[in-house]
Amino acid sequence: MGEAVEIINPISSIENKSENLSWYEEEIDEDLKWSFAINGVLAKVTSEHQDIVLLDTKRFGKVLILDGKMQSAEHDEFIYHECLIHPALLCHPCPKSLFIMGGGEGSTVREALKHKSIDKVVMCDIDQEVVDFCRKYLTVNKDAFASKKLDLVINDAKAELEAREEKYDIIVGDLADPVEGGPCYQLYTKSFYEQSLKPKLSENGIFVTQAGPAGLYTHKEVFSAIYNTIKHVFKYVIAYTAHVPSYADTWGWIMASDQPLFINPKEMDQRIEERIEGELLYLNGASFLSSSTLNKNLYQSLMNETHIYTEENAKFIPGHGLHSYA
Repeated sequence: MGEAVEIINPISSIENKSENLSWYEEEIDEDLKWSFAINGVLAKVTSEHQDIVLLDTKRFGKVLILDGKMQSAEHDEFIYHECLIHPALLCHPCPKSLFIMGGGEGSTVREALKHKSIDKVVMCDIDQEVVDFCRKYLTVNKDAFASKKLDLVINDAKAELEAREEKYDIIVGDLADPVEGGPCYQLYTKSFYEQSLKPKLSENGIFVTQAGPAGLYTHKEVFSAIYNTIKHVFKYVIAYTAHVPSYADTWGWIMASDQPLFINPKEMDQRIEERIEGELLYLNGASFLSSSTLNKNLYQSLMNETHIYTEENAKFIPGHGLHSYA
């Protein structure tokens, strides 16, 4: 969602006489920034692959920043992670195995393990330091990291998928956004989906990925192109969106399979009741129906999109790749 982390003290357009606030600022576009008050920087590391920052914010709790872009916030990350995981698993007749690309903070694993049928979750993140950082500071996911069902691998997701012989019922793209100079943009390409990912899905397999901002002004950055790219690889494709307050935008996900994906709200609610242990805070049948019913503007943009994502013809959202924070 933006470029580098800036701590501003204070923002001139906001009057606050009672306290001297510090602010996090993120560039959404050239003429648009998003800012919120912070208590301080809890930790900051630069790994081989990316910059990692954890902020303590007044509104959203702990906030994880990678390469100058908001990844998740303690108080509303459940929206993103429930939307990423549960629709695909609920559309599958009986998911048992799951491969997560990325997911270093552990929240995606946490949500997947709520499904009683899941026997094995492989989480493959390229950055050991992100995983160690999140295990240390985001303790809400400690049970997920400790699960015997989790196979945690530090590797490039493409190389790991290609090296494994087994196939998976669900493959999840919980990757950082495609940022120029960042570690993940190659994993949004048609060749990757077609040659590396799709062959690793089981017969009824489903692929789901986060696909970047999907707002009125931001969906053309990468969301529509990722949708169009996946549409050229899979027979059935569903795009869906939800507003995530800490992102200051609507976010998008794309689910795809060579088997039909339709599930009605009543059936989804029934499967949630039967299949899931623990509580969902956001997703139910009605909310998913709403999320997958796109507004006219967004629907037409997706239908008219012609860009296919390749390494040579990639699209990027605002961000800075690997640089040091000021």
